[in-house]
Amino acid sequence: MKSRSNLWMQGLDMFRHGRDRVLVWLMLATCFIASMSLAYAQDIHGLDTNEYRKLREKLVSEFIEREGITNPRVLDSMRQVPRHEFVLQEYRKDAYVDAAFSIGHKQTISPPFIVAYMTQTIDPQPNDRVLEIGTGSGYQAAVLSNLCKEVYSIEIVEELGKSAAKRLHRLKYLNVKTKIGDGYLGWEEHAPFDKIIVTCSPENVPQPLIDQLKEGGRLLVPLGERYQQVFHQFEKKDGKLEEKKLISTLFVPMTGQSEDQRQVKPDPLNPKILNGNFEEDEDKDGYADHWHYQRMTKLVEQGAPEGRRCLLFESDEHNRISQALQATAIDGTKIGSLQIRFRYKTEDVVAGNNPHENAALVVHFYDENRRTFENPVIGPWVGTEGWTVVKKTIKVSPKAREMILRIGLNGATGRLWVDDLTITPKLR
Repeated sequence: MKSRSNLWMQGLDMFRHGRDRVLVWLMLATCFIASMSLAYAQDIHGLDTNEYRKLREKLVSEFIEREGITNPRVLDSMRQVPRHEFVLQEYRKDAYVDAAFSIGHKQTISPPFIVAYMTQTIDPQPNDRVLEIGTGSGYQAAVLSNLCKEVYSIEIVEELGKSAAKRLHRLKYLNVKTKIGDGYLGWEEHAPFDKIIVTCSPENVPQPLIDQLKEGGRLLVPLGERYQQVFHQFEKKDGKLEEKKLISTLFVPMTGQSEDQRQVKPDPLNPKILNGNFEEDEDKDGYADHWHYQRMTKLVEQGAPEGRRCLLFESDEHNRISQALQATAIDGTKIGSLQIRFRYKTEDVVAGNNPHENAALVVHFYDENRRTFENPVIGPWVGTEGWTVVKKTIKVSPKAREMILRIGLNGATGRLWVDDLTITPKLR
């Protein structure tokens, strides 16, 4: 078959010599359409749709399915939805990394694993009508769109709501209906809903959402303080909610009426780490309280240098995430530095092939728009080493408004124990 460039040149030659004009126009149109299709299938990073599909397959197999998501319908939807269409252009090259990214207006797109986890937890059925509170970029709504009859999604930030609506329509998620408004109030005219999923965090469950949940329906919401949240699953039986507490998590706060009613607010002048000695495990589930997105961790009671317990990270596969995270508010205009102190021990730790695959403690600083801008690292650690005390002071930029502390193997292999972790802020 002749290449498009050859066909194009042949068509121009025929046109100049007055040959079959109809055939010429068909040839030129074919070349033009093919060229435009190729351009549409590529973005500024040079990745075509096939490459994106490969990245989604890898994301699902390595960071979603392997980490415990088993529902085949959910996995299939995660493979289909083009997450790169839902992130800002600057993050598009990393769209299939299992991480949250800023989408502007102090909002974020959730990590793919969390989207899959929430979707699996509410177990959407083909005839379900689902209410989503917090449209954001529209990514969660798109994943739900493939799995249920109708999705009703509410966004309080007008600019985000409008752009998400256009994006979802352009990508043909036509069973998603969007609305600009306060999600605290739900969407009464379309109630009752079979499932309700809340992708922002109130302190308590809004009563309108309880009222709009169908009998036998399921509601999933991250509840708690700004930086200390836990997923709660509710099922409505005989008009009452039966509650089940799930894993720790971290979402942006539910704004509007919910935020006005919030009783406990963070203190950015007093950033601190909770349960840094890893003694607390209220649910006795083997996970340290107050730490979120824990992967391949285990509380152990043998050999802890302080108290009864320490936290063990263990992995025998490179590029597999073994970590624990905790977030806090911080005001960089008032706090000039942080003294970080902890103990660690390693056994046969081997770094991975990529620069980030190192056993270490990483501090991620975020500005007022929740964009990360500095990531100081304490580490990396390799080999085998007995219990070691680390004391290090890191500078805090005046731009800092939030921070997430991440510790673990982070893609390295071996065993890492951590205990007695504290941070002490120093004023400017």
